[in-house]
Amino acid sequence: MKINRQSPEFLILLMTIGSAISWAVWLNLLNNFAIEEIDFTGAEMGILQSVREIPGFLAFTVIFVLAFIREQKLAYISLALLGIGIAITGFVETNMNFYLATIIMSTGFHYFETINGSLTLQWIEKDKTAEFLGRVIATRSAASIVSFSFVWLLYEQFHFSYLWLYLLGGGISVMIVLYCWQNFPLFPEKVSQTKKIILRKRYWLYYALQFMSGARRQIFVVFAGFLMVEKFNFSVAEISLLLLANAAINVFFAPKIGRLIQRFGERKSLIFEYVGLAFIFIGYAFVESGYFAVFLYIADHLFFSIAIALKTYFQKIADPADIASSAGVSFTINHIAAVFIPVVFGLIWLYSPSLVFLAGAGMACISLLLAFNMPSEPSSGNEVLLGKFS
Repeated sequence: MKINRQSPEFLILLMTIGSAISWAVWLNLLNNFAIEEIDFTGAEMGILQSVREIPGFLAFTVIFVLAFIREQKLAYISLALLGIGIAITGFVETNMNFYLATIIMSTGFHYFETINGSLTLQWIEKDKTAEFLGRVIATRSAASIVSFSFVWLLYEQFHFSYLWLYLLGGGISVMIVLYCWQNFPLFPEKVSQTKKIILRKRYWLYYALQFMSGARRQIFVVFAGFLMVEKFNFSVAEISLLLLANAAINVFFAPKIGRLIQRFGERKSLIFEYVGLAFIFIGYAFVESGYFAVFLYIADHLFFSIAIALKTYFQKIADPADIASSAGVSFTINHIAAVFIPVVFGLIWLYSPSLVFLAGAGMACISLLLAFNMPSEPSSGNEVLLGKFS
């Protein structure tokens, strides 16, 4: 797929680079910064992650903002807010300030991801979406490689402080926003989007899978990296190298995963993903080797890439005018569990980390049962095998 440098596709990839670099810096430094500078335990980390997910839970409000501003411009504003939130993180010294900076960053991140996903499904043709989304993941991973490499180099070799790393990481997003605002035209909407909240009965399987995806994702995002630092004593440099290796593997495999989804379909792809994730979470529950934990972490990322299939499934069953509204609604559904799981499971973590990951395996099994209800060839009017609504 060749991409014109003035095309909507190139704009999506460029904004993805900005988001990925800034997010990678925040993710790379999070656990070490929280433990070393703010003296976090698993309980405080759970609170932080729940606070971080509140803007995701409120992602449906994006539809109200779109009544006053175009999606493309809102994507720019959101990406800039992400960068600003990350840039100020290095200045925080207390739990409360850490939470506030995280809310700013997270509001920009979740609004941007909602709008970026909506624009992708609107601008890209259905028969090319899975492959393009694979390219988006590969681009995100390549940008993350650059970010992780610079964090490792600047922290380990040049002894940059957390303050300067956060300032540089957040500043990248702001610079890319300024470039995009000046150099890309406002692209027209192919279909006028509904400017109200849409919940349709016939999308129920998509909503259910989104909810389970969000619940399951929290187990990985919050606790997999924390396990590396707390149980296996990974340093900032080691976390950087782990994320670097993970991103490099994704650069190679993500486009191939997109093409495989186009070949085998959403149903088979999601069934394969959920079976794999169940075994991976069981592995996390009983891992005693740092090397095996690294393997699980990388495999986890690869299987999560197959979630592309959930987006292409929705694109095939949705009314094109519902995409923007549904992007916000589905993001909110995805984050319902995210508001309470980090706190609740942070407390469970203090008692037994293994129970946290076994719960993640259970969530993957529930997702698997739901995926069996997906048709092999989904379309509008053929959304599910059982439980159809007119």
